[in-house]
Amino acid sequence: MKHIFSAAVAASVLATAPVAANAKTLTAGFASEPTSIDPLYHNLGPNNALRKHMFESLVGEDENLKIIPELAESWGTTDPTTWVFNLRKGVKFHDGSEFTVRDFLYTACRIPNVPNSPSSMNSFIKRAETMEAVDDYTLKVTTASAYPLLLSDFASFGIVSASASGHDGPVTYKKDGCEGIASYPASEAYNSGEAAIGTGPYKLGNYTKGERIVLTKNDDYWGEAAHWDEILIRPITNDGARVAALLAGDVDIIEKPPVQDLDRLRADDKTNVVQGASSRVIYIHFDHESEPSPGISGTDGKNPLKDLRVRKAMSLAINRDLITDKIMGGLAVPARQLVPSFMRGYNHDIPMEKSNVEEAKRLLAEAGYPNGFNLVLGTPNDRYINDAKIAQAVAQMLSRVGIKTEVDAMTKSVFFSRRNKYEFSAYLAGWGASGAGMASPLRALVASQNKDKGLGGTNRGRYSNPELDAIVEEALATVDTEAHDDLLRKGSEIAVNDMAIMPLHYEVTPWATRAGLTITPRADQQTVLTTVRPTN
Repeated sequence: MKHIFSAAVAASVLATAPVAANAKTLTAGFASEPTSIDPLYHNLGPNNALRKHMFESLVGEDENLKIIPELAESWGTTDPTTWVFNLRKGVKFHDGSEFTVRDFLYTACRIPNVPNSPSSMNSFIKRAETMEAVDDYTLKVTTASAYPLLLSDFASFGIVSASASGHDGPVTYKKDGCEGIASYPASEAYNSGEAAIGTGPYKLGNYTKGERIVLTKNDDYWGEAAHWDEILIRPITNDGARVAALLAGDVDIIEKPPVQDLDRLRADDKTNVVQGASSRVIYIHFDHESEPSPGISGTDGKNPLKDLRVRKAMSLAINRDLITDKIMGGLAVPARQLVPSFMRGYNHDIPMEKSNVEEAKRLLAEAGYPNGFNLVLGTPNDRYINDAKIAQAVAQMLSRVGIKTEVDAMTKSVFFSRRNKYEFSAYLAGWGASGAGMASPLRALVASQNKDKGLGGTNRGRYSNPELDAIVEEALATVDTEAHDDLLRKGSEIAVNDMAIMPLHYEVTPWATRAGLTITPRADQQTVLTTVRPTN
C-alpha cells in the first residue's frame, strides 16, 4: 500500500527545508539520527557511517568490506602475535596539526573511558596486549595469541586528535590504564565542535540535534578531493516524510526508502533508485536447549527443535524465492549460509536449498510429529526490512507442513529485551557481518556461549557443537589468510548441515536520489555520502 502524505507532514517537511543551496551542496535525508558526533561514543550504524566523513581509521573497508589502506599505508606481521603498521606521512588533522602514532594511541586509551557510552568500542582493542610507537609513523601491536581479525577490529573505529581532545603530552598505552592522561573529554566536546577534529575529507560545520548536521569540505585532505563543498544531513525518521522530501526536491538523497514506494520512485523521471547487496543475513534462531520450550505446545513438554530432522523440515518448508520476490520486492537474495558469496569464508560447495513440502512432512513424521505441533515465532516489527511481514510468511509456510505457527511481533526494544531473556522458542532476527566475513556470525551466533573466549555472545538459541567450536577457535588463531578462510568454510558447512540456525535471505539495501545522482552501495548498509556523484 502506498504511503499517504498529509498536508501537515508536507508542511513540516517544507518548514525545515534548507534555503536553496548552491550546486555544490548535497542534502541528505537520514532515517536515523546519529546519537553523537563523537566517533567513539556509540557503536551504532548511523554513528559509524557519519564518522567516516570526518574521522578515519588506521585501515579502512571498501564497499564490499575488504580491508584497504587508510591512515596506515602498509602493515604486516613479524611473527603470529606481532603486527607493525606504517603510517602515512604528511596527513593533517582539520586544525592543521600532524597525525602521528600518538593520536592512534590516545584514541585507544580513550575508547574505554568514554563517559556514558551506550555501546562501547572496547571490543575492538581488547585483543591488543601492547601498543607502542616505534617512531612517529610506526606502530607496533602485540596480541596474546595469533589473532587474524585485528585489521577488521582496527577498521571499526575512527581516530581522534589527541591535542584537540585536550592532551598535548606523550601517550603510553597500557591495557589496564594508560599513563600520562589526566582526563578525557566528554562527548559534548565533540558535539560542540571543539574536539571534533579528524583527518577525513569533511569537517564539522554545525550540529543541531534533531535538525541538521552540516559538514564542510576539508581543502587540505590527503586523499582524493571531496566532491561536494558542503553536506547537509537532515534526520527524517518518518518513511513517508522522507520520500515526500525527495519528491519535493528538498533533499538530494534519502536512505531506506520503503519497499512499497520503490516502483513509483523508479518510474518518476525526477528520481533514481540505487541498490546493492548487503552483508546482513535474516535468519530464524532455534531454541536448542529449553525443555519445555516457552513457545511450543502440543508435544507433551518435549522440545522438537532439538531434533535435527525437525529443523531440516522447517527449512524445507520455507520458499525463500517467494519471500524475496513477493515480500521483499526483490530487495533480498535467498540465503543458506550466514554471509553472502562475496565475503570471506563463504563455502561455494554448499548448494542453495529449494523448498520441498512433502519431504518436510516426511521428516516431521519420522521425528515423531506426524501431526506437527504449535509454535510461537517472535519477531521485531521495526528493525529489518519488512521483518513482521517476513515472519508472517514464514508462519504460513510452516503451518502448511503441520507446524501451526503464531507470530508475536513487537518493537525492536521490546523484542531484544525478551530475546535476551530467552523467551522465544524461535525468533526472526538479522546479523550484519563485518570485514571478518564468516568469522563474524560463526563466533557470535552459533559458537557455544563462552564469555571468557568471547564466543557465542548472540547465541540466544544456545546451540553447542564441540566440533564447530574447535574449528572457530582454530580459525581465530590462524593468521595465514587462506588457512583461516578454509577453516571458516568448514565451519559454515557444519553449521548448515546441523541446521544450527536457519538463514532466510540477505538484505539488498536501497537508496533513492534525485535524477542525475548515484551512490556507491556498501555491504554494511551505511550511507557514506562521499561516494555520491553525478551520473554524467
